[in-house]
Amino acid sequence: MNDNQEKWISIDEAAEYLGVKPGTVRGWLRKGKGVPAHKIGKQWKFKLSELDVWVKSGKSADI
Repeated sequence: MNDNQEKWISIDEAAEYLGVKPGTVRGWLRKGKGVPAHKIGKQWKFKLSELDVWVKSGKSADI
């Protein structure tokens, strides 16, 4: 699936994918921890490919 076809996921889905609670993801966003997220309207949205790159980069370990 190329980037244009990849669907956006919610905070809840991102949290489930990363194995953490939604409140943890919200905390990372609030604290500016570098989570690759995009605000669409009033909601934060994520792409799995960007989350994968973020985790593989080691930046998620700095939290």
